[in-house]
Amino acid sequence: MLLAIDTATQWMSLALHDGRQIDYEATWRTHNNHTVELTPAIRTALQTTGRSIRDLSAIAVAQGPGSFTGLRIGLGVAKGLALAQRVPLVAIPTLDILAAGVPPLGSTLLAIIQVGRGRICAQPFHWARDRWTDAGPAQITDWAQLLEQVEGETLFAGEIDAAGRALLDATDRPVRIAPGVFALRRAGMLAELAWDRVEAGETDDPARVTPIYLHQPGVPHP
Repeated sequence: MLLAIDTATQWMSLALHDGRQIDYEATWRTHNNHTVELTPAIRTALQTTGRSIRDLSAIAVAQGPGSFTGLRIGLGVAKGLALAQRVPLVAIPTLDILAAGVPPLGSTLLAIIQVGRGRICAQPFHWARDRWTDAGPAQITDWAQLLEQVEGETLFAGEIDAAGRALLDATDRPVRIAPGVFALRRAGMLAELAWDRVEAGETDDPARVTPIYLHQPGVPHP
């Protein structure tokens, strides 16, 4: 049984995957309560499915980008469980998880998460060989700057706030907003991606895996 943990932003998500299907999944918005909510949520997931910690055979975690506190807590718990239970750990970039849940409603996707202080983190993906493949690095920007970079038809998905939606609705650039059901970052998708890596033997060393930060925590991005 693989446990998937995503605490990269204010949207938290957990899933249990048995190799064939998702046995449990929960996604909710937290108000910076990652520390007090994560462990009880894992306990609930295991109790609901009649499992215990000893049934876990692998751990998956969202690696970032994301909030400093959220990533630190999620990775800390994931690494601790992997070491204590002596099971493989797989860390997956946050925006890869988001993109994996979006259907091919176009050939270009911008996956987006909120990073605070009016800033967003966005990464482009292209549809190729039945999957979204990253087409460039993630970057911290704002809505106005991101829209200036749009040239061809582009699908936006992820954490689009009211300010972003207003700009996207008003722009004359060729943009489209993914339906809300596909904009939610789900631990079920993290579990699917991680299971493939476990099967391929492509796991991470819990002692060495680190969060992906796009700038030094606590230092304002220019």
